[in-house]
Amino acid sequence: MHKTVAPPVVLRYTFGVEIVFNNPIHRRGWLFLMSTDRYTSPLSERYASREMQFIFSQDMKFQTWRRLWIALAETEKELGLPITQEQIDELKSHATDINYDVAKAREKEVRHDVMSHVYAYGVQCPKAKGIIHLGATSCYVGDNTDIIIMAKALELVRKKLLNVIRELADFADKQKDLPTLAFTHFQPAQPTTVGKRASLWLEEFLMDLEDLEYVQSTLKLLGSKGTTGTQASFLELFDGDQETIDKIDPMIAEKMGFKSCYPVSGQTYSRKVDTRVMNVLAGIAASAHKMSNDIRLLQHLKEVEEPSAMAYKRNPMRSERIASLSRYVMVDALNPAITSASQWFERTLDDSANKRISIAEGFLAIDGILDLCMNVVDGLVVYPKVIEKRLRSELPFMATENIMMDAVKEGGDRQELHERIRELSMEAGRRVKEEGADNQLMALIAQDEMFHLDEAALEASLEPSKYVGCSAHQVERFLNDVIRPVLKENEADLGMKAEINV
Repeated sequence: MHKTVAPPVVLRYTFGVEIVFNNPIHRRGWLFLMSTDRYTSPLSERYASREMQFIFSQDMKFQTWRRLWIALAETEKELGLPITQEQIDELKSHATDINYDVAKAREKEVRHDVMSHVYAYGVQCPKAKGIIHLGATSCYVGDNTDIIIMAKALELVRKKLLNVIRELADFADKQKDLPTLAFTHFQPAQPTTVGKRASLWLEEFLMDLEDLEYVQSTLKLLGSKGTTGTQASFLELFDGDQETIDKIDPMIAEKMGFKSCYPVSGQTYSRKVDTRVMNVLAGIAASAHKMSNDIRLLQHLKEVEEPSAMAYKRNPMRSERIASLSRYVMVDALNPAITSASQWFERTLDDSANKRISIAEGFLAIDGILDLCMNVVDGLVVYPKVIEKRLRSELPFMATENIMMDAVKEGGDRQELHERIRELSMEAGRRVKEEGADNQLMALIAQDEMFHLDEAALEASLEPSKYVGCSAHQVERFLNDVIRPVLKENEADLGMKAEINV
């Protein structure tokens, strides 16, 4: 009687990676994440996308281990070691159907995850069993996989960051001419436009993109360096042939899609690499936090509103969530920095537990943040009438310089006018604060014989567009000269939309 075997389940994601579920345990897949009898991270349940969760999944990790073992065996074969194509083919035939049950049982015996998976792979590949992991240390699969995973995660972050930039660019362009009251110290200041303010958020995200792409461009594999980074085991394997040994790392890098390996290392790649990566995420978090704070303040003023499902109570919940997660990421960046600083000589293991948590959780959090940013900016509602009302309530105080110049043209003395307008401004301000009156500065000026200006002339001087300076022009230049070329260059990565679990 033949046992029925369920076909493998393949999940494909937008960034070009697929996961293969062959094991029945893992065919149940994402249901495991929702288990109710154990702790599960809110980052997985509520905030991070399936794509980012997959990148840091066990299947991604262990399938990458097997790809690295195949790359090592192929390299060693090509450089002359007695490895057969039959052995390589056997390894490739079991690259994705990981026998987790065997690895888990073995780990209980040997207490070593890498050796457990070497053993499990060998059970499936008896002909290749003897050449799996040949000459390598645990960090060959562990550290190279960490770099590969961070590279893939950075690419997903880059795509989402580009889509946030696109949404903000569209918003800034649409609102570039709408005058609004600007603030310094959250006190009324010279007006700007809604679009100009958005361009400030946009510029910070652009800086983050530049930082991310730089760090991306510098990522390298560890390669296969050995126990203390000296490649001593390969010196033995290749009978001291240095020329051949020098080819190992470049060949592995090419097979794994990287340009090169770090030229020197201890047993691990420098943990400063993790620090650089997490600093990029912390930078994005800071930009998102600043934008979300501004939106929350503007929503309090009823000038701008994020999308909400609560029509009767418009709380800026999504912007608050951005701020909350962003604080986590900014603090989380301390973990790899401290880990990097505290490593001893060629390798200590006090990095491992911290690194497993801080890197994955940081990426899952920033993934959720960027989804929230896309969603919030895409659905921002602007209320021009409220914006105009607040601006006009403060504009008389800001128009005094122009009014004084007009009065000088009518024959007035600048010094006397300056003192008189100061007195009238203080009186108007007193009435606003103490009596709750509207701003009556224009009426007070019109009644004062020193100015020779009627209310019609004064009202004409309060056109808001006269006070926003070069705001619209600055936005146009910024978008045309800086932002749109970036978006054009990355056009294939645009068009993402985010669904948010409230």
